[in-house]
Amino acid sequence: MSLIPKSHPRAKSLLIREKLVKGFDNGLVAKEGLLAQGRGEAFDYLLGEKTSKTATQAIKAAAAQLLVAEMPVISVNGNIAALCPKQVVKLSKQIKAKLEVNLFYSNEKRKMSIIKTLKKNGANEILGAKTTSSKKLPGIDSARRIVDKDGIFVADVVVVPLEDGDRTMALRKAGKIVITFDLNPFSRTSQTANITIVDNVTRAINLLIDESKKLSKKNQKSLQKIIDDFDNKKNIRENIIQIKNNLDRRAKIA
Repeated sequence: MSLIPKSHPRAKSLLIREKLVKGFDNGLVAKEGLLAQGRGEAFDYLLGEKTSKTATQAIKAAAAQLLVAEMPVISVNGNIAALCPKQVVKLSKQIKAKLEVNLFYSNEKRKMSIIKTLKKNGANEILGAKTTSSKKLPGIDSARRIVDKDGIFVADVVVVPLEDGDRTMALRKAGKIVITFDLNPFSRTSQTANITIVDNVTRAINLLIDESKKLSKKNQKSLQKIIDDFDNKKNIRENIIQIKNNLDRRAKIA
């Protein structure tokens, strides 16, 4: 447990790190997930460790897209199960989306630990556990090509927090609309997804829940306009400009 006070500006980052280490100890997180978190922390620092205007715009577009979806599915990996299981279950209920466990470094023990954690946090039905329900997503070689026939395989919109680029590309080629959380605006996932929320998932997921609740009062036409007005490529460019500006400011201070 960290001895840094909660008021310290780095306290939240350290808390996230501790959650992941605990998730690793409890069999949720793969060791590679810890490495991915380190890369994310670096970009979060460059982005100022706060939700930007561009991230807020992406969150609004994501909420609208999820509300107009006919078959939304949220893909859950070990890092998400360790960091924000309660929130991801709450989001699934808010937008009426299915939850599906899908792992890059897959093993049954870790998968069952994730399912147990999600159920402990209020989830009812969780897909991805039964091999009899599996289908293969074309265009990808990793274990993540195995998806549930009643989940990601038939989904029209897929939320893929902390995703790998290969599967994002495969999902797009399969005709899915992909929403991702990715702190790295240069990644293939960010560049390939339909809607990229360049923000720390532990901050952004709560905002997405709130925005989904707020927009649920809008009609389909209004929601579609929000989606049509959103330009993911432009949004990503603005995030990159933000990183450059933050670096310039810090260079002047140094």
